[in-house]
Amino acid sequence: MNLDGVKGVIFDLDGTLVESSLDFTIMRKTIGCPLDEDILTFVDAIDCERKKADAHNTILQHELDDARNAKWLSIGQKMVEKAQEHNLPMAIVTRNCREATAIKLANNNIPIDYVLTREDAPAKPDPTALLMVAKEWQLQPADCLYVGDFIYDQQAAENAGMQWLMV
Repeated sequence: MNLDGVKGVIFDLDGTLVESSLDFTIMRKTIGCPLDEDILTFVDAIDCERKKADAHNTILQHELDDARNAKWLSIGQKMVEKAQEHNLPMAIVTRNCREATAIKLANNNIPIDYVLTREDAPAKPDPTALLMVAKEWQLQPADCLYVGDFIYDQQAAENAGMQWLMV
């Protein structure tokens, strides 16, 4: 991870800092979401409030089950340590819910306090959460590095005008 010119590092959570066994194919099938559609966008578009709540609860249960078993990835730990060595501010921006995120962070003693979940800002690839972090740190987006593992991470960083790294 090259930190030249970087003044702050924002990490994705699942697949970047911690392992994840979330099976989105099963989740999509359970709630009737087409395989080629974003699951969170699909749920938000459900007209029937009861069906929408059921879909949210299904996703929540999968996330909580996954959170209890998530382990810190060694590459994630090394990247956090490198950012710490450079005294850079760190944050996490994740599409996870707040409750599952808190479990993953606590169970793995991840030393990052500034965390934004999908309850805090629109989900990636929307850049809002990344821009919120840059603003909080009083940094230009171009001075921040976003580290992730999925196309939404790259898109969010590009949409925010940030540097990005895929792991």
